[in-house]
Amino acid sequence: MSERVVITGMGTLNPLGNTVAETWENAVNGVSGVGPITLFDPKDLKVKIAAEVKNFDPTAYMDKREARRMSRYEQLTVAASVEAIAQAGLEADKEDPYRIGVIVSSAIGGLDKLEDNVIIAVTRGPTRISPFVIPMMMANGGAAHIAIRYGFQGPSYGTTSACATSNDAIAVAWQLIKLGIADAVVTGGAEATITFTGIGAFDRLGAMSRRNDDWSMTPQPFDKNRDGLVMGEGAGILVLESESHAKARGAEILAELVAFGSTNDAFHVTAPVESGAGGAEAIRRALAAARISPEEVDYINAHGTATQLNDIAETRAIKAALGDHAYKIPISSTKSMTGHMMGATGAVEAILSVQAIRTNTVPPTIHFQEPDPECDLDYVPNEARSLPVKVVISNAFGFGGHNTILVFREYN
Repeated sequence: MSERVVITGMGTLNPLGNTVAETWENAVNGVSGVGPITLFDPKDLKVKIAAEVKNFDPTAYMDKREARRMSRYEQLTVAASVEAIAQAGLEADKEDPYRIGVIVSSAIGGLDKLEDNVIIAVTRGPTRISPFVIPMMMANGGAAHIAIRYGFQGPSYGTTSACATSNDAIAVAWQLIKLGIADAVVTGGAEATITFTGIGAFDRLGAMSRRNDDWSMTPQPFDKNRDGLVMGEGAGILVLESESHAKARGAEILAELVAFGSTNDAFHVTAPVESGAGGAEAIRRALAAARISPEEVDYINAHGTATQLNDIAETRAIKAALGDHAYKIPISSTKSMTGHMMGATGAVEAILSVQAIRTNTVPPTIHFQEPDPECDLDYVPNEARSLPVKVVISNAFGFGGHNTILVFREYN
């Protein structure tokens, strides 16, 4: 377990941009990706806003036939992998392909194609269901498409843990490398749940913002007047490698993934435990595994969903884990800009965490106007901040009580 795990490639499509560079520029400038829903007609829903990926043409990344046989989340997965793998310079024919893994997943899978084909089955009969609907809806489909496209033949599957999905995927990839099972792993997550069913179902949970006429100021993580999450979509892909493998290839090392911590609240299927105890323990375990003290943490990319329960519980978790130093750490919720991308959110936030290290810049929590007395930490309100960033914690908490924390460090 002595081999260090480093990051050599990153790729993303999300509501802020269709590349890492575009995403980071907009994140630092506090740009919101939220707007009226355009992917379908939301007239019968109470929520009519979302954070959509803009100007996405899947045929820029694959031929039309391939695109027709993929769900939107799979298309986004493949598109993000193109950028990440190109940056890493990873080629199967120059490696042992059985030593390159693909651990990529979605929390929900191809909801758009499932929804379409249920309607077809009801209105036109079961013989009209697409023969591709199963591979289009399965949550491991993104991993499968990357492996097939690039010829990577190592361990390949998805992890599913709601909104902690891609943090768990990245953690599994880290373990495969640490254990010597793989030299490199393409990892991350994707989601595309901006559909009639996706929006309608999440709204029924009472978790979504309904500011349809005032969407320019939502979501509002950690703000006293927050009224819920805004659904986002996207994909984030990272290439992880053992340090020795990356050096032998001459790959540029972007940062190090030092450790992770994972727990479960064992409390409620949707609500976090009020004390934040499970999240706090995950943070403690991540730092202990990384051999990093609370005082060494320079920035936290928060889960920060803008729901009443999550923001308070996460604040309590951070304070319980980090003690007095919690008040000195800049914390931001980039979901204030991207919306909540569900199974993709951890991977995109991992990329933003690495970018914070590489640029010594912390992105803001936008829409922050009135502090909540229960949320009393430094949430980097409204404007990015320049400061030395060597160690970053990235939090992800998912329905089912899943808590997974990643720790990134400047590589030297």
